[in-house]
Amino acid sequence: MVVVDGRGLHSGVESRVTLSRAAGPVTLNGTPLEALRVVDTDRATTVESPRVRTVEHLFAALAGLGVRSGVAVRVDGGELPLVDGGAAKWCDALLELGVVADEPRLRVVRDGRVEVGESAYEFFVDGVVEAAVDVDVELGRHASWGGDPDDFRARIAPARTFAFAREVEMLAARGLASHVDAESVVVLTSSGALSAGRPFTADEPARHKLLDLIGDLYLYGGPPLGRVRARRPGHTSTHAAVRLAGERGLVALDT
Repeated sequence: MVVVDGRGLHSGVESRVTLSRAAGPVTLNGTPLEALRVVDTDRATTVESPRVRTVEHLFAALAGLGVRSGVAVRVDGGELPLVDGGAAKWCDALLELGVVADEPRLRVVRDGRVEVGESAYEFFVDGVVEAAVDVDVELGRHASWGGDPDDFRARIAPARTFAFAREVEMLAARGLASHVDAESVVVLTSSGALSAGRPFTADEPARHKLLDLIGDLYLYGGPPLGRVRARRPGHTSTHAAVRLAGERGLVALDT
């Protein structure tokens, strides 16, 4: 058993997450992953039942390490803690637990493109796992990952949550920013990036968007076997795009 404590980014509420080895599929407070419903995508992914906010970083760690069974997650609190702002600490907790990788259940079965508002998602049949993003941030605009767990832990998982300066001011006005560890968040301003702790690199926001994409795809059994390329992805558009891709026969779960 491994325990992770901290405050949620959006709520500021203290929470505790307990990861335990358990037979069967990954569960969240006793509910199998496939039974979770996405109920809110405003600035984070919220699922129920039970209702838990900001699940995408933990789910990205599970996806990046290829873990789809053998782990029970218990959350005491309504939001997962921000911890390091990415997925590195979640990866370390899972590795400490002694997790075992599985093959993805989701597969790209037909090439195609899905557009959701200003976002676009392309799916390509292939025998490898590959996810890539293109973002509109005036720094590094592209990031990709080829399905390797070690590469995910070393390069994608450490990418921190980022926010624009105007968003930080809004959160502070609501009393929700004071609890955030400065080393866990990158603030983007008109003149560059502000960060504490380890050095910021220009592609870190793109890598974090990729991390979020991987975490959101995990809810559907992915990232899929095949290639996914997302332009201007976000939580709302990603969940809508995967559902549309399923309805149009671009992706399917292995039975």
